[in-house]
Amino acid sequence: MPTTPDLWHHYGRDRATRDRAVPRAFRWDWAQVGGPGAEVLGDLGGRVVAELGAGAGRHAAHLAAHHDPAEVVAVDASPAQHALAGSLYGHLAPRLRSVHAGAVEHLLGRAGAYDVLYSVFGAVDFTEPRTLLPAARAALRPGGRLVFSTLAHHVGGAPARPEATATEIPARTPGGAVVSMRRWVLSESVWATALEQAGFTGVRTEVLPAAGDREHAAGTLLVTALRAAG
Repeated sequence: MPTTPDLWHHYGRDRATRDRAVPRAFRWDWAQVGGPGAEVLGDLGGRVVAELGAGAGRHAAHLAAHHDPAEVVAVDASPAQHALAGSLYGHLAPRLRSVHAGAVEHLLGRAGAYDVLYSVFGAVDFTEPRTLLPAARAALRPGGRLVFSTLAHHVGGAPARPEATATEIPARTPGGAVVSMRRWVLSESVWATALEQAGFTGVRTEVLPAAGDREHAAGTLLVTALRAAG
């Protein structure tokens, strides 16, 4: 039976060879240099938190080490990223737990399990929102919080899409072949509508300015929403 290639196989591997430390700061922005930090998630003391599309687990490791949650679950569908997260931050168990699963798959099996869900250019960017957002709502406890950072516009400057459709972007297989994958780069109003339709309330958005070199700089859209009661 054919298997889907791991399109995140190469991501973050070079950095992991030279930087294995738990990050001292939490950043939402595309360039990882400024803007607000973990305070956007609220008080995490004693809370159960999950990162959707955690990659190497650097943000999750920061929360586990510095914010006293009951548990942080780092969810990622990539076998390579799951293994990388375990090799970097396995020592933070049991407070940090790495789970190899797709975001929707994981959330559908965890109804009412989480106080906070978040994504930093992670699974929210790469999963059909009409599937992911209802699953996220179901996995949150009443009043639970969803926070995610995503692209405010396409890298290179093209505007975000005015409807909930994906953009094809380049990716690489483990063997280096160039293929494409889908990314949802949506306008603020489209995200707000999708969240409200999925059962969220109190939607707030903020655009963080672009930083970094001109070719690869991109603005960040930071979105916060609460699970509606009932």
